[in-house]
Amino acid sequence: MNKASKAIVTVLLLAVFGTAAYFSVYQTGRQSADGSRGVLGGLAGKLTGAVQVQELSGLIALDVESYFQDPRVQKALLENGFKLNVKRIGSREMAARVIPGQTPDFFYASGVVAANQIGDAAKKANLASAVYSPIYTPMVIASWAPIAQILAANGMAKEASPGVWHVDLAKLIQTMQDKKRWKDLKGAQAYDVSKSVLVSTTDVRKSNSAAMYLALTTYAANGGEIVTDRDTAQKMAKAVVGLFKRQGYQENYVNGNFDDYVSIGIGKTPMAFIYENQIVSYALAKKGLSPGMVLLYPQPTLFNKVQFVALSERSKKLGELLSTHRDLQRLAVDFGFRIAESAYFVQATKAANLAVEERMTQVIDPPSFEIMGDMIEVIAREMAQ
Repeated sequence: MNKASKAIVTVLLLAVFGTAAYFSVYQTGRQSADGSRGVLGGLAGKLTGAVQVQELSGLIALDVESYFQDPRVQKALLENGFKLNVKRIGSREMAARVIPGQTPDFFYASGVVAANQIGDAAKKANLASAVYSPIYTPMVIASWAPIAQILAANGMAKEASPGVWHVDLAKLIQTMQDKKRWKDLKGAQAYDVSKSVLVSTTDVRKSNSAAMYLALTTYAANGGEIVTDRDTAQKMAKAVVGLFKRQGYQENYVNGNFDDYVSIGIGKTPMAFIYENQIVSYALAKKGLSPGMVLLYPQPTLFNKVQFVALSERSKKLGELLSTHRDLQRLAVDFGFRIAESAYFVQATKAANLAVEERMTQVIDPPSFEIMGDMIEVIAREMAQ
């Protein structure tokens, strides 16, 4: 065989083996060992250095919708083998979506109460679940400097450190239940209006943040004790229902309540009950708060844990990733959330010229989801009358 013939044979052999290798890699990449479809896996992943990408479906709360839309988050997830198809629904609606054969891989719910409802529904449907708490945020009151000063003059608030205000929850609630108006309070010259002293919330019948407010107000009305039984739940809900009814129209989502605070101001919203992450993310974007804005921390308050409920083996790995991956955790701080690395959160807020409560000690837990459900039903019934 001459040199030309040998060269032709070599090229043909290379082409044959190359084609075989291509189809081997392609098929391996199309189908992983556990049956999930991915970008690359097995031999393909070894040859290219790429990771197998699994597509997961999930239902998420409004709180984390912007987080998952962030290209940096999507890139980090893809690099770690996940592509997510998510849809936002209300956290209260999630438990009803636990249907055998139709349940998504995971839920990302706002609050322990909603997560417990999902877990209970999964148990009844004979589905295994696992819960992770990657991020959290305390419940706070967004207010204004004149309001903070009036509250301080009446023994309801104090500036614990520069820019960080504490509010005596029991005293504030008593003032509201006494139907005091701002003009009735000592030192009210800066806000001498006949408007009732009230904290603006979302609709407790639909919103998690308002449910957290209900948990706090009933705690105070119950003498500083968490409501634990149904008889007390009925009594305490009736005791605080006026704090919701007297507000008038209430937004369904906490973003609407915060938007009113930011855009309309002290006239409509002297005090707004919100998630801390809302005002932190606002300050991070604006490099500080707008003039006159003040952050008040109720004493005590609640942590709203954004809980990841995994209902498949694949999504358990995602729950662990969201809870431990350094970049994914730190990216959550850009949206105002607190993470396990508390020093990083504090550093980020200081860079935005925002003072926050660095170490929170006066924190309570909400009642069980059964008790919360009973109290919300009472409020809903009373508000309909």
